[in-house]
Amino acid sequence: MENNEKLQRAKTRKTGRHLRVPVLPEEEAAIKRQAASVGLSVAAYLRNVSMGYQVRGILDNKRVEELARINGDLGRLGGLLKLWLTNDQRTAAFGEATIRALLSKIEDTQGKMHEVMRAVVMPRMDR
Repeated sequence: MENNEKLQRAKTRKTGRHLRVPVLPEEEAAIKRQAASVGLSVAAYLRNVSMGYQVRGILDNKRVEELARINGDLGRLGGLLKLWLTNDQRTAAFGEATIRALLSKIEDTQGKMHEVMRAVVMPRMDR
């Protein structure tokens, strides 16, 4: 049973092999910065990169949350427009200026959504 425990322990990364990679101070700083930007330790970052895994940044997740918020805003604005178009009594006081402002706000919000999507989809030059 002790041999089995020793085999299991030897298979963990903590007790496994460690590689030593010489780097320049600038390279060390860049690697640490990149690892921090994606929320990983330096070891996990280097392991993922060297194994060919795509390293997903934390910023991507923040962008997705931002897209969800903007999408919610669009839904609420669209709901107001729908109420007005169906002659709902709650929107009886809406004049043409209010509706034009609402349409403008929808266009602005769509523009923000496209900017965020472009930032997520387009490859970054600084990576």
